[in-house]
Amino acid sequence: MELKRVVITGLGAITPIGNTVPAYWDSLVKGVNGAADITRFDTSKFKTRFACEVKNYDSKDYFDRKDVRKYDLYAQFGLIAADEAVTDSGLSSENTDLDEVGVIWSSGIGGLITFSEEITAFATGDGTPRFNPFFIPKMIADITAGHISIKYGFRGPNFATVSACASSANSLVDAFNYIRLGKAVAFIAGGSEAAVTQAGVGGFNAMHALSTRNDDPKTASRPFDNDRDGFVIGEGGGGIVLEEMEHALQRGAKIYAEIVGGGLSADAHHMTSPHPEGFGAFLSMKRALADAGMQPEDIIHVNTHGTSTPQGDIAEPKAIVKLFGDHAYKISINSTKSMTGHLLGGAGVIESVATILAVQNDIIPPTINHFTDDPEIDSKLDFTYGTARKRIVNAAVSNTFGFGGHNASLIFKKFNQ
Repeated sequence: MELKRVVITGLGAITPIGNTVPAYWDSLVKGVNGAADITRFDTSKFKTRFACEVKNYDSKDYFDRKDVRKYDLYAQFGLIAADEAVTDSGLSSENTDLDEVGVIWSSGIGGLITFSEEITAFATGDGTPRFNPFFIPKMIADITAGHISIKYGFRGPNFATVSACASSANSLVDAFNYIRLGKAVAFIAGGSEAAVTQAGVGGFNAMHALSTRNDDPKTASRPFDNDRDGFVIGEGGGGIVLEEMEHALQRGAKIYAEIVGGGLSADAHHMTSPHPEGFGAFLSMKRALADAGMQPEDIIHVNTHGTSTPQGDIAEPKAIVKLFGDHAYKISINSTKSMTGHLLGGAGVIESVATILAVQNDIIPPTINHFTDDPEIDSKLDFTYGTARKRIVNAAVSNTFGFGGHNASLIFKKFNQ
């Protein structure tokens, strides 16, 4: 069976450094940091008092009051990102059979705000179960995929992927495979997260996963730096329209890039810690290369998972060197989490958006907040520290890894018909 080619025809994003794709990309190139004191709740008793929140957000700018009652914040972010991507793609009932358009939308946690509010209200009440009728449908992690399909009439395959922080990267791999196997002509795929809550911050604090650099939030997310002390939790979401190439060409769609490979693996090592030698990351990248029919020397850029955690930031560079050999030192590596923080289940898709735009624009966003080299990280690797770099990017990898040892790697390249 000959596999169909798949291209990217629409992008959407709402992030801590920009509420649209153009604003997000502009901030990435300029090295803007999205960390600031948390505004959602009183943090005075928390170990971490800052996060990368979405700025200048008012739900009334996007939804009427009736709809806001039905959507957890994570779903709001998802619907906003999906709308930008679908609008950008130009997909409509006039040029596409909507029965052939699917939705895969992910979240690592789902409606944590809704869950927390409802359980708190019950626990502090008189014991009578007066739950909001929207409690369950607002909370569940698959509901955003359902809302997107309802809004646009997309009747193709529809589901959610949950693999912790790899969730939205998984959604892209799944959508890619469905299309090239001829199971659909297009997908809107992505993910969103809204876990800047007392439970979210408190829970990750209990794991010692978050940075506690409260005196200097702007430099707290410092991937690959010797003094990194944990990730900065972020929120938002992103959406990507993937489309069968011939269908996209026939309707005259704008094409950003081609997606040519996806690799998945498991660390099979630990509940939260990565394999110390990055073996799972090595396998996911290796499988993506094989899937794409490409050689290591074809890759110009790697957008790393790069969370600013002590162990993860050591393992991934080891995997890169192991896979790419001497060519690893010619690759421009970066971590956009140094600017956005870690969007958990939404991380993979917004970093794929960044990778796609790097391929399209031949610009590699920087890794900011680097001060001191870590002796355990190969200093000969080019982490694009400090400022963006202009470079012809013919093909690039986006890596995303999650608790449970889930690994996902995607390869995007310049489109050549």
